[in-house]
Amino acid sequence: MKILKFGGTSVANARNILLAENILRKESSQSRIVVVVSALHSVTDNLIKAAEHASVKDEHYIPIIKSLEEKHLDLVKELIPVSAQSSWLSFVKKHFNDIEDIYNGIFVLGELTDKIRDRITSYGEFLSSNIIAARLQYEGLDCVWMNSAEQIRTDSNFTHAKVDFEVTENNIKNFAAKHPNQIIIAPGFIAKDQNGNATTLGRGGSDYTAAIIAAALSAEELQIWTDVSGMMTADPRLAYHAKPIPEISYHEAMELSHFGAKVLYPPSIQPVMAKNIDLKIKNTFDPDAPGTVVSHSLKNSMDENREAAVGVSNMSHIALLTLEGSGMVGIPGTSARLFQCLSHEKINVILITQGSSEHSITVAVDEKEVYHAEQAVNSSFADDIKLQRTAPVKIETGLSIVALVGENMKNRSGISAKMFGCLGNNGINIRAIAQGSSERNISIVISEKDTKKAVNVLHEEFFESEIKQVHLYLCGTGNVGSKLVEQIFEQNAYLRENNLINLRIAGLSNSRKMLFSDQGISENDFDNWSEKGVPASIQGFAEEIISRNLRNSVFIDITASQEVPEIYERLLKRSINIVACNKIAASSDFETYKTLKNTARNHSCRFYFETNVGAGLPVIGTINDLIKSGDKITSIQAVLSGTLNFVFNNYDGSRPFSEVVAQAQKEGFTEPDPRLDLTGTDVARKILILAREAGYPLQFSDIENQSFLPEECLQGSVEDFYQKLTEYEDHFKKLVDDAQKHGKILKYTAEFKDGKAKVGLQHVAPDSDLFHLYGKDNIVIFKTLRYSEQPLVVKGAGAGAEVTASGVFADIIRSV
Repeated sequence: MKILKFGGTSVANARNILLAENILRKESSQSRIVVVVSALHSVTDNLIKAAEHASVKDEHYIPIIKSLEEKHLDLVKELIPVSAQSSWLSFVKKHFNDIEDIYNGIFVLGELTDKIRDRITSYGEFLSSNIIAARLQYEGLDCVWMNSAEQIRTDSNFTHAKVDFEVTENNIKNFAAKHPNQIIIAPGFIAKDQNGNATTLGRGGSDYTAAIIAAALSAEELQIWTDVSGMMTADPRLAYHAKPIPEISYHEAMELSHFGAKVLYPPSIQPVMAKNIDLKIKNTFDPDAPGTVVSHSLKNSMDENREAAVGVSNMSHIALLTLEGSGMVGIPGTSARLFQCLSHEKINVILITQGSSEHSITVAVDEKEVYHAEQAVNSSFADDIKLQRTAPVKIETGLSIVALVGENMKNRSGISAKMFGCLGNNGINIRAIAQGSSERNISIVISEKDTKKAVNVLHEEFFESEIKQVHLYLCGTGNVGSKLVEQIFEQNAYLRENNLINLRIAGLSNSRKMLFSDQGISENDFDNWSEKGVPASIQGFAEEIISRNLRNSVFIDITASQEVPEIYERLLKRSINIVACNKIAASSDFETYKTLKNTARNHSCRFYFETNVGAGLPVIGTINDLIKSGDKITSIQAVLSGTLNFVFNNYDGSRPFSEVVAQAQKEGFTEPDPRLDLTGTDVARKILILAREAGYPLQFSDIENQSFLPEECLQGSVEDFYQKLTEYEDHFKKLVDDAQKHGKILKYTAEFKDGKAKVGLQHVAPDSDLFHLYGKDNIVIFKTLRYSEQPLVVKGAGAGAEVTASGVFADIIRSV
């Protein structure tokens, strides 16, 4: 024999009931079955809602009851043949007359007791099961209706009645023996006490009814038919890539169910677990899907090939209640008093954690009950609080519990480290932790706003290890930004296949517009993305990134803006990685630079700015590797401006200096204002950054800048600048001629030695490493304790949108 239970969505309307009927036909052709059904979808909630209106003398209960009556009458008309409808329409009307009488009584008395609540809510399952049984009978199936309320005996703890299993099992066995029909239809949720009063089985009561019947009849299996294809690795409303779990143990199912997996409720598992009856969770709307098997055969399974975790579960609207005080240390019975007072007030404790010092005990409760719990605990410990042995209880609200569950986590090292590591790397602060000795559940309490992020981070880490989803927020979509986007789209397939990384552009901003998409801005949408954007502000961009709170987020600054770096610290404090092409932050006041570096380290995120020096050349990375390996940099000699190198490689006096500078700007080698390059300001920033990364606390004012530009060239606009360059052509021609007289060429160099740095135009001889440097190439020559005789040289293209974008791209990959 098999037991099948259909939930509220599975019997929501006539169409869904017909789908369930097809399943019953198939199952009953293979085995005798008992079918347990819930009330029609939302009926129980509306019965309670109407009762609450009536209890406060609000006549809005009347249209609710009328609407429910029409819903059931319409169901009869759709399911029952016209020739037989009259009696069943009368059946529905009769019972709704009884319901109205009860509600009128509630309205007159202004009182709604748990006993009355059970009476009215029992009608939902009673009516749905009778109508479905009638439908099957008129379709010619061998079907009989069983009143679960007459078979299941409970105590008088209304709304959460406790089952008398001995009496109940005998009743169910006797009914099944006397009614050998192929199909037995029974209402879920409802029962009666020894005095014949209606009782209900509480949350998940229909599942519980099905499990009770399955255990009583020693069924072959219990099937729970719902609107999802089994238990999922996470809530699919939060985790887009959640997938059904093929097979799971009883204990794992109970853990997932306790912490929010709504497919099952823990009490419903107990009766079948005790009898080693397999439980299947199936989808009414996709009956061919395999679903999930909850199996006793996995009870003690420790298969090394099985994944350590089976699912991530979450529970929202949680509050923490903490009792602490030095007077608790070493005093027996403190915990007992705390739990006793909560139990007395019928407050359910969801999670418990206590430090070994015994100085504090923290429990998690439903947020709706926390203030009631606070009063109860403070009252129970009033004398201790008065004598300052304990402090008044502290409460925290707006929290969630997220649990990682798996039978195979037991004795598997590194699970906790992996869990806390990925959460920490995404800036998710853990307020409390609980792990039982069974090691099959690690539960954490976090801020409610971090729930979706935490579930996705854990799901990705434990169930989607093949692909890591990275969310990119790009500020600056000019030459370099556009090239970077092109490279991301071109390379993403390779990264997915070879690096198990999927890059998603989740946000774009320029000086005018910004656009966001959690699912990613597509390549087709990039060309006209600003048309769909909203007015931009850098603070608004940061706020949106933080509020979206997506896992593995990277902010990319490809601007020269003074304003953009102002949001860096705020983002780093939320564990959002930063990749900066912008030099402002790393070359700003030394304390600001150190603060950003320390903030990144303290919040387990990355602050990378390789392209600040040498575009795509691995200059900063080389310094970092040298320092980490214990080496010390003693000097740096470099040509760090692709712009200036291009200019002086192409200027020989045969054409105007201004024309060569304009060519450099046109080809994308200069900053938007070329004076930043030609004054040496950009080079000074670069050598400053290199000195700082080498461990020297220099300020920008410490850099000696030997400028070759006349002061008048720096006044006015960019157009004025070009005009002045023309006027001072003789000055620039003389610089070239003086170098050529001595068989040398001009290079704008940067030097760092003995803790001091300078930049300026120099005459370079043919035997110098700096001489053979062409086009826009850069070179950096390091001397260190280990590279003292033969220096370490990094050389290559140091300017250009494409190579700069590739350097940013490399930093992005390093950051994740």
